[in-house]
Amino acid sequence: MSYAAVDASRVAKACESALQTLSTVKETSEAHQRKTIMIERIHALAKAAAETEGCNVITVTSEEFWLISKNW
Repeated sequence: MSYAAVDASRVAKACESALQTLSTVKETSEAHQRKTIMIERIHALAKAAAETEGCNVITVTSEEFWLISKNW
């Protein structure tokens, strides 16, 4: 599994965009719910890191990055 340290504020913005996109889809499957929950979790962590003084980096896996960018 690959990891990358990326700018937390950019990840938070990307997550917000992905969540907006996911909210427009009228899908209720378990996969859609899991995807939404995972992006919400990443968003919360990225937002906290972006708001923490001296820490504007979050480490994400390649799968998490793909999930965010796929729905962005």
